[in-house]
Amino acid sequence: MSELLPTVEIEPAVPATATVIWLHGLGADGHDFEPVVPELGLPPGHTIRFVFPHAPRRPVTVNGGFVMRAWYDILGFDGPVSEDAAGIRASAAQITALIARENARGIPDARIVLAGFSQGAAMALHTGLRHRERLAGLLALSGYLPLAATLAAERSPANAATPVFLAHGEIDAVVRFPRGTATRDRLVQLGWQPEWHDYPIGHEVCWEELRDIGAFLNRVLPARP
Repeated sequence: MSELLPTVEIEPAVPATATVIWLHGLGADGHDFEPVVPELGLPPGHTIRFVFPHAPRRPVTVNGGFVMRAWYDILGFDGPVSEDAAGIRASAAQITALIARENARGIPDARIVLAGFSQGAAMALHTGLRHRERLAGLLALSGYLPLAATLAAERSPANAATPVFLAHGEIDAVVRFPRGTATRDRLVQLGWQPEWHDYPIGHEVCWEELRDIGAFLNRVLPARP
């Protein structure tokens, strides 16, 4: 097995009984969403560990081959024809290894949420919907569904009813709003019932969105007595 991805971690004040693995967007790193944790409105005694991995560094074709942190290469903008399937699947294996590490630290799959923004949201959906064990939830912000054509065949029955939170900015100029709604509609077609949120923002998150995320996490990762 390859080396685990490096991570930034925020531990709760008491021993963790749940984990959120939060995947950053293209060109960012694990520190990108670290500051949002205090803004989620979680209760003071929450028991959630936040894990923010750093994606591998790789050349990104649409950025002239510039090397940056990316979960997979972006070969072009013409949909499935230009998807980096090998890169997507390799990163999914690395994310699955992080889930296994949480299992080894005493956190079962059913107490783990996969979250992400933009390219990280794409990876959260790709990995979580195919994961063999039931997860607590999936959270995809300003993202889209990669390798959508293979999902029907590869989806995991274990996660057929897993709560899915989808959020998108109405004026997103990077991942256009219709890609977000198309992701929602495809999941509905396949039997999921995603929780959909849209906001009058661009390719970013807003305060209202953070509070909606916090409410979702409180619901799918309730505190244990």
